[in-house]
Amino acid sequence: MTLPRLGLALAAAALAGTAALAHHGWNWAEEQQSQVTGELQSVSMNPPHPEIEILAPDGALWQIELGNPNQTQRAGFTAETAEPGVAVHVLGHRAKDGTNLMKAVRITINGTPYDFYPELIEPQG
Repeated sequence: MTLPRLGLALAAAALAGTAALAHHGWNWAEEQQSQVTGELQSVSMNPPHPEIEILAPDGALWQIELGNPNQTQRAGFTAETAEPGVAVHVLGHRAKDGTNLMKAVRITINGTPYDFYPELIEPQG
């Protein structure tokens, strides 16, 4: 491969990697972890990321993005895990733009934790 072709190939690979990180990355979320609690409204197991919606006590509707389908399955969470109306506690990263969107690292339902990103769970104290 000639040097110009190699350069083009590397540039294309870098652009493809950037697009993948933008879609699957965390750059839209705050660095510090936050918590929100609410009543489960709905569960969606559709790719690329299963999601739940919860209604917080202040009336705010939160969209909670879970792990990718494999991570969600490994965490033990399925569409049948919880019915609407159950209390859900979420530990995760809120959207930087202030919208009611959070990327969950863990959700807890009826005392059972579902860890989507166990390596990211910060000690609470």
